[in-house]
Amino acid sequence: MTSYHKIQQALQWWSSRQSMKLFLEAEKIRDGLLQESFTIRRSLDLLAIDNLNLSLTKTQECLKKVDNFYHSLVQLSDRLFPAYIQDSLPLAIEFSLEQWIASNSHLDFHIDMPIYWRYESADRSLIVLRALEELLAITLPEVLIPTSVFISLKQQENISQLIVKITYTDLSTLVFYSSFTELEYLCESFRFLTSGKCYFSRHNLSVTYYFSW
Repeated sequence: MTSYHKIQQALQWWSSRQSMKLFLEAEKIRDGLLQESFTIRRSLDLLAIDNLNLSLTKTQECLKKVDNFYHSLVQLSDRLFPAYIQDSLPLAIEFSLEQWIASNSHLDFHIDMPIYWRYESADRSLIVLRALEELLAITLPEVLIPTSVFISLKQQENISQLIVKITYTDLSTLVFYSSFTELEYLCESFRFLTSGKCYFSRHNLSVTYYFSW
C-alpha cells in the first residue's frame, strides 16, 4: 500500500506538471498569438481601404508582424511536440537545451551527445526529454548563481542512460536544490513510465542524476 501510494503521488505530480504546461501554452495563444492575428487582420483591412497611399513603411510593418507570428507558431509547435523527437533523441535534447543556454547566461552547459542513436519510439523519447526538462526546472537556480551542468547520453548494449551532473558554488545551494520532494516524484514517475531506473548521488559540490531505461 505504501508503494502504491508513492507511485500514485508521483504520477499525480507528473500529470499536474504536464497539464500546467498545456495550460500555459493555451494562455500564450490567447494572450499572444490570437491578439497578434487580430492586429495583423486589422492592419490588412486598413491597407485595403487606404491602398492608394500604401507606403513602404506600412508594408514592412505588416511583413514584420507576419514574420513574428510565423516564428511564434514554430516555437509553439516545438514546445507542444519537440523538434527531432521522432527521429533522434540526441538531436531533440540538444535542440531543447538551446533554449536553456540562450536564456541562462549564468549556467555553464557541457553536452555530450552521441552521433548515432538506436531507434527509440517517440513516446519513450518524449518521456525522457520531459524528465530532463523537469529536472533542470527543479534543480537549476533561477537567480544568477554560476552553476555547471554536464549532460550526456550513452548506450551500453540494450541499456540507454541519460546522465546529468550539476555542480553548485557552495554546499547550502546544493542542499537546497537537491532536497525537493518533486525530485522523488520525478524519479518515481520515470521508473513507472519507462520501466527503467532513476537515482542520484552526491560528491563534494556536485549532484549526479542517472536515468536508465
